[in-house]
Amino acid sequence: MPQSTSEPADTTTRDGAAGARPPSPLARLGRLLLHDRVALLILLLVVLVAWMKMLDRGGYLLGPYDAAYMAAALESFVPLCILALAEMLVILSGRGGIDLSVGAMVSLTGMAFGFMVGEWGWPLWPSLAAALAFGTALGAVNGFLVAVLGFPSLIATLATGYAYSSLALVSNDNAPISSRPVQDLHGLTSMIDLPFGLPPVPKQFFTFLLPCAVLVWLLVNRTAFGRRLYAVGTNETAARYAALSVGGVRFRAFALAGLLSGVAAVVTVGQFASARPDAGTVGNGMALPAITIAVLGGVAITGGVGRVGGVIVAALLVVWLNAGILLYFEGSAGSRYQLLALGVLLIASTLLNAVAGRGRRRRAR
Repeated sequence: MPQSTSEPADTTTRDGAAGARPPSPLARLGRLLLHDRVALLILLLVVLVAWMKMLDRGGYLLGPYDAAYMAAALESFVPLCILALAEMLVILSGRGGIDLSVGAMVSLTGMAFGFMVGEWGWPLWPSLAAALAFGTALGAVNGFLVAVLGFPSLIATLATGYAYSSLALVSNDNAPISSRPVQDLHGLTSMIDLPFGLPPVPKQFFTFLLPCAVLVWLLVNRTAFGRRLYAVGTNETAARYAALSVGGVRFRAFALAGLLSGVAAVVTVGQFASARPDAGTVGNGMALPAITIAVLGGVAITGGVGRVGGVIVAALLVVWLNAGILLYFEGSAGSRYQLLALGVLLIASTLLNAVAGRGRRRRAR
């Protein structure tokens, strides 16, 4: 009989190991969690809530960590998430893009909004539109310094942050604006009841955060500007060869960050029922937590990588973690441990981004 000329089947896997077994479900899950930041954050969120529930049942907390408490914590979640989305846009533009002035823009825009409503007697809707335009202008100043004059974003936004904070403080002699029309703005951020026995949630979750999140998602995923933003952040040289306006894309990213900071300013004025000159800078400010949330949500600090969903879930994780820390520690110790938690999360998320980035580069080869 003639010998068969067929060769044995090639069992070499994609990793180059002949006859290697396919990865186990646990290994596939590990890869999913490493490369899909949203899935990892959802898992961490579930673990966090389960752990806090266990501490609650054990009597280790100062108060109940229940659905009502978690829903009330969304009040601080809304402005932080909006500012984290602003940071995402800036960081996506690449070249180490970062905006340290978002908290100062919240303070200054909030004071401008307070003057319009509480001192000058403007109607709500014109005041709201003017406040958003004012925030956009502040962001455009950052964009001009970075995209046109070529300043490093860290230095440019640090300088404008100082300037905006100072202007907010001197605008009303370091005093808040708490006139009756401004106090009435608290109705913009009151708690609203939900059906099916769900706990009340802050109104601004639906009136401010959801529209902002949807619009940012559409902007980065369904528009030409979004494609240009990712292209510029991924490879600026290639973007220039493709005749993209790198400076124009970066300028718009900073201007949009100013617009979102204006939205956060309106929210904070409603929450406090007062326009406070230090609303975005008091304590550790809003800028650093917003940057932490963006990086934790999978936005690569080198630019070009990031998803809206990751930022939103990361903001929820940080806010519910902070809320749990406040229930665990008495007095002011909770706020100090919040800073420790933010630092640990920032280091961990940066390491994860680095590992995921190396994996993307290996797959691209």
